[in-house]
Amino acid sequence: MSASSNTRLPVGNKEFTNATVVIIGAGISGMCMAIDLIKRSKTQNFVILERSSSVGGTWNDNKYPGCCCDVWSSLYSYSFEQNPYWSREYPGQEEIHAYLVSVAEKYGLYKHIRFNSTVEEARWDDIESKWQTSVVVSGQKDSEFLSSYVLNSDFLVSAVGQLNLPRTPDIPGLEDFQGRMMHSARWDWSYDMTGMRIAIIGNGATATQITPEVARVASHLTIYQRTPNWVIPRLDQPTRGITGITESGIEVDGDEQEYDLIVLAAGFRTVEFMHPIRIYGTNCRSLEDIWRNGATALNGITVEDLPNFGMFYGPNTNLGHNSIILMIEAQSRYINTLVGEVMRARQQGKNLALKPEPSALERFNNRIQAILRRTSFADPNCNSWYKRDDGVITKNWAGTVLDYQRELSKVQWQDYIAEGTGKDRVVGKAATNKTNGTGVIKEEIRPNNMGDQ
Repeated sequence: MSASSNTRLPVGNKEFTNATVVIIGAGISGMCMAIDLIKRSKTQNFVILERSSSVGGTWNDNKYPGCCCDVWSSLYSYSFEQNPYWSREYPGQEEIHAYLVSVAEKYGLYKHIRFNSTVEEARWDDIESKWQTSVVVSGQKDSEFLSSYVLNSDFLVSAVGQLNLPRTPDIPGLEDFQGRMMHSARWDWSYDMTGMRIAIIGNGATATQITPEVARVASHLTIYQRTPNWVIPRLDQPTRGITGITESGIEVDGDEQEYDLIVLAAGFRTVEFMHPIRIYGTNCRSLEDIWRNGATALNGITVEDLPNFGMFYGPNTNLGHNSIILMIEAQSRYINTLVGEVMRARQQGKNLALKPEPSALERFNNRIQAILRRTSFADPNCNSWYKRDDGVITKNWAGTVLDYQRELSKVQWQDYIAEGTGKDRVVGKAATNKTNGTGVIKEEIRPNNMGDQ
């Protein structure tokens, strides 16, 4: 059958539609997974699908004025690829993005990345024990892969991150504004703000970074905040909620202020993990159904009824401290251990499907939630991007980075259901409580004199 008569197949040979591992996303997580596949799993048979035109993830998507990292540069680097040339203690977006580009070049990742490729759906094939990932292509890659195709793989990894889907505040009249409006995550640098009257809606980390940069050029700047930040000294200024947006500005309790530009610094849709990708696992069960009572994952990585699937930055793995890269590296080593078992079975002409035991997942989630309920994150008087509307915290990890790294230092095979003709090895490990060590890095080792405090 010719390519013209079947647009589901790309131009080229079967290698374009088959891979051992498919990684969704070429940000920090996706790149880390790819490098570990090369170094730890000793395979080059993987594909990275990236919807944008560059690596970097959130550091490619977010380019607003003042965009920078709130973690020390020495910590915001891969442990295996330290950068001694950071220009600042807290580096800016351009410098971080350049660092990630250099890492991708050094490890030869570009030959594995398919840019301008959006994943619409992924389905698990129970018979073949494979994932079928539906990809839609835009831009120059059309000529190579056509507009859409299906990519088959033994293992699927989500590295889509959490800071990529802009959240638009639900304010009456938002669509009526006749001036310019932009979200911080979709900044338009062609717009000249010089001498303009500007409003910023939001008062989180993004707005805090944007504000001083915009204030330098604007003729007038107003920040609309739901909850004021705590600063020293704190000025006890009254705050009033936005009642609506008009054609020319923002209305607060009947008082209208006119603006040329409104910046929506309202954050992201962080608790909608994997959205808007449609995922179907065992027996065509949808991820929407699996997570109908909220997102959960064993160790924040593997999901009930999604065989041979792992996710980075999943439920309850975000941090309110330290560097997320330390969490990502632990997750990558853990997922690569699972991939290794699946690869070993395939090399023997067998198939293996691994998914978490529901009871193990429930124990993990109950333990984490019990700890989180005692934290300041759970305060009902504080709305945050860490929790759902019902107050359940689905974002944050409940301990330290060391705790998490220790948790993932071994794969507990009794926590997994193994199916397929290649299951005997894993079943045997589970029966004898045998574990697979994932390895540690120097920064993870706790000095002996610290004990378990």
